[in-house]
Amino acid sequence: MFRKDILDNAIRVVSEVVPASHSVSIGVWVMAGSRDESYEKNGTSHFIEHMFFKGTERRTAKDIAIEVDSIGGELNAFTSREETTFYARSLDEHLPVALDLLSDIFLHSVFDPQEIEKEKRIILEEIKMVEDTPDDYIHDLYYKTAWEDNPLGQPVLGRREIIESLKRDDLIEYINGSYYPENIVISGTGNLNQDEFLRLLNKTFGKLNRGKGHSRNTRPRFIGKVSGKRKKLESVHLCLGVEGLKHTDEDRYGLLILNSILGSSVSSRLFQEIREKRGLAYSIYSYAISYRDTGMLTAYAATDRTKVNEVISLILSEFENLRGKVPGNGEITKAKEQIKGNFILSLESTINKMTLIARQEIYFNRNFTPEEIIHNIDSVTSDQVQRLAQNLFRKDIALTTLGPISLKGIPVPTNIC
Repeated sequence: MFRKDILDNAIRVVSEVVPASHSVSIGVWVMAGSRDESYEKNGTSHFIEHMFFKGTERRTAKDIAIEVDSIGGELNAFTSREETTFYARSLDEHLPVALDLLSDIFLHSVFDPQEIEKEKRIILEEIKMVEDTPDDYIHDLYYKTAWEDNPLGQPVLGRREIIESLKRDDLIEYINGSYYPENIVISGTGNLNQDEFLRLLNKTFGKLNRGKGHSRNTRPRFIGKVSGKRKKLESVHLCLGVEGLKHTDEDRYGLLILNSILGSSVSSRLFQEIREKRGLAYSIYSYAISYRDTGMLTAYAATDRTKVNEVISLILSEFENLRGKVPGNGEITKAKEQIKGNFILSLESTINKMTLIARQEIYFNRNFTPEEIIHNIDSVTSDQVQRLAQNLFRKDIALTTLGPISLKGIPVPTNIC
């Protein structure tokens, strides 16, 4: 049973009981991420996420780790471009302990200056690790190409010189400006008593008293251009894509199907044409990602330096094919069944269900049942998918490369019309 409540201080709470489960998952979603940071403070959201686990007024970092392990639970967090999320998962019988740990790190972390300096070294190593992983690093470079100087193009981890310069006052100032009740959603799923869950939340998170902070950024402009970073690698990694759709766009279900047909599975057009038929790439896929006011539809590939232009041409050809011809009923049906299957299977995890209801509240301010979502997927037609392809693939295209090549000689796909 789904339910929505409001805590005494206006924090929104969404919860759903899963009686057959033996676990509970709780998430605290702060609607502030790397796109909400200034250029001079890029990386602050992620740094704060780390610091919440480094000691509170009544627990050391080691105490937190020991107590989580003592109940066989999980306490973790992640930062994205639009949210910072802290979550706990445990057996249902340990809900009070899990919630106490989660509220303690969120409300009572001390941000010790010595721990801050220590954590800087860890985050700098994390940045190095991403830069040493080209199939990760290419996406940060691509975001910078597509969104240019808008905060949406900033790396979530931040930049070295900024991480090194951050002080305790910077972190506290950012928390005071972003971690206020109206900017927080708490979600809970699993075998929980919703009345008891709400009572425990009001005793902890409901005591947060912080005024509304800064306003959010304006809509960014997607930039169609080509950029590249030379690096000594065995392969060339590339991202090529167009501006997509925001979370709430009415065509969002059509986009799921379009992306599935294009490249999100091993039976997709890109995988079959570029990898299976021609053997030009080991890794080739597409992804659609949405934000509160924009999005992107992107193809990624890793290929030999001598095959880069051919791979780019083939990707652009698939864009053009989707624009020019209505997908067949068989292809549409396969894509729908794949999406529905992945969606339903994901709901067997309380973590995934907790994430789903939180994101629905954040972006739609309502809950969609699985039946509604399945119906919306089934309602998409072949003609709708083609019209969406015609709209998206006539926009400017961004291309980013990473590897042992220069941009000289690479076709500039500013527009395929």
